[in-house]
Formats: sequence, structure tokens, C-alpha cells
Amino acid sequence: MRQFTTIATNTFMELVRQPVFLLLTTASAAFSVFLSAVPYFGFGDDPILVKQSVLAIMMLAGLLGAVLSASNTLAREIRTGTALSVLSKPVGRAPFLLAKYVGLAAALAVLNYVNMIAALLASRMAFDAYGGADVRGLAIVFGSMAMAYAVGGFTNYFLRRPFVSDALFALVLMITLAFAIVAMLPKANTPDVTGGNIDWRFIPVSLLVLFALWILAALALACSTRLEMMSTLAICTGFFLLGLVSDYVFGTRASAGSWWANAIYAALPNWQLLWMGDPLASKQSIDWTRYLATALGYTTAYVGATLCAALWLFEDRELN
Repeated sequence: MRQFTTIATNTFMELVRQPVFLLLTTASAAFSVFLSAVPYFGFGDDPILVKQSVLAIMMLAGLLGAVLSASNTLAREIRTGTALSVLSKPVGRAPFLLAKYVGLAAALAVLNYVNMIAALLASRMAFDAYGGADVRGLAIVFGSMAMAYAVGGFTNYFLRRPFVSDALFALVLMITLAFAIVAMLPKANTPDVTGGNIDWRFIPVSLLVLFALWILAALALACSTRLEMMSTLAICTGFFLLGLVSDYVFGTRASAGSWWANAIYAALPNWQLLWMGDPLASKQSIDWTRYLATALGYTTAYVGATLCAALWLFEDRELN
């Protein structure tokens, strides 16, 4: 158990020290908040457009993060011989692969948390044709991000600590503080409203996105046992696109009794179960506790099956 924990922790720290991971986290969160300051002329539906766009950014950023992280943590270690060095110790391939996945899932949770806070901020700061951009809120959020990078630079220069990981952890703290400050301040052009426009449904919706990212991480890890980053990205993108249209392309044929459509429909991840764009655009009421429990069961089953396939691919992988 100690070896498993050590490998998982080292994998997590290795990923959060990657500059591309910090840039992806910062860019996705900053762009999500920026979208709330853009006028859309959406005939009163501007906040809905912001929420839908932010949700898409969360998913696409997670897709890139899963592929890049899986390639950095497994494919690169196989190529450089690091995996062989670890497996030469009394560590089996199954614990090694599972620990890699746990570290990868934890890193994606950090990415998703920052994007969730950015989504809550965007829902708070979005405006329609009768409002205006919350410039003060933008200044607070972007100032907090700059402060996080300043903290990383300070600890790197004076304490000789890694810049990237310190900046990332400071970003998690600073954007949380920025959200608390913005939520307490009156909204721009509507001084009588204090925190009333935050769409708290983004919390369960973000958890569903995290479940989707964990499925993508398992798929990316399975591909990384044999392929390099670009091939992994192409396959995961294909799974992502096919999963988006699986209800229409394969679900209807499976309901009609087609055995091949039923098999493909079961094999593809159904992202529609984890994509809550429509409820965000309406006042639809959902039993989130029950739905999240069902979605977690689906995610656990799919991730378990995918990791079994990854272990089968990794078992006879030549590491020399």
C-alpha cells in the first residue's frame, strides 16, 4: 500500500509541475471568466449563452488535460525507461498502472475545481442587454491570478521551490478567495443584488464533468500504454465525438433491436448522461443526489472496464 501511495503521489506532483498543466488551468479559467464580460445581444438569453460556453470550455480543457497528462505520466516513462526502473522493484504492473491513474485523476480534479470556481464566477458576472460588464469583478479575478503567479515566483526565487506547482496551488487558493470577495460585493449596475445571481447548479454539473474527465483519463491511459501523445489525442477525440452522437446514431438502432448497434452503444461512453447543458439553460428541477449517485456508478463501471483493458495492453508491453 505504501508503494501504491508513493507512486500515486509522485504522479500527481509530477503532473502539477508540468508548465502546460498550469497554462491550461489558468487559460481555461481566465477565458471562462472573460466570456461573462462579452455582450452577446442574445435577446435576454446572454447568461444562458455564457453558461453553455463555460461548460464546453470545462469539457474541452479536461480532454486536453487528460491526454497531455496521461502521455506525460505513462507514455513518456515507457519511452525513457523510467517505468522499467520502477517495475524492476517489487512493484507489479497492475498496482503501477492503477497508481498512475489515481494520480492522474487527482490532477484532473484540481483542474476541474479551478474551472468550477471560474464557472460560478461567470454565472455571477454574466449580464443581459439591460446590464453591463462587471469590470470590478474582472479586475479582482485577474488580479488574483496574477497574485498566484507572483507567489510562485516569490517561493521559487527566495525559497528555491518549484515555480509551477506553487503557482498552481496558489491559483487554487487565490481564485477561491476572489470568488468569495466577488460574491459578497454588489453586482455591477444592480447594487441591490449581492450574490443572488450565482448559479449553484454548477457544483453538481462540475462533478458530472469530473466524472466524464475520469472516463477520458482512463481511455487516455489505456492508449498511452501503446501509443504516443498525438495518436492518443486522436483516439480520445474520436471517442469524445462518437460519444456525443451515440444516442442518435447507435441508440435508436439499438432500441430497434440491432445487435451490433447495441454493442457499440454499450462500448462508447455516453457523454449526454454527464452533460447538463439543457438543465442549466432552463429552470428544470433535478434530484441531484440520486442523479450523481447513478452517474458515479456508471463512471465506476466504465473506468473499471477501461482500466482492465489498459492492464491487458500493458501486461505484455515491452519496456526495454
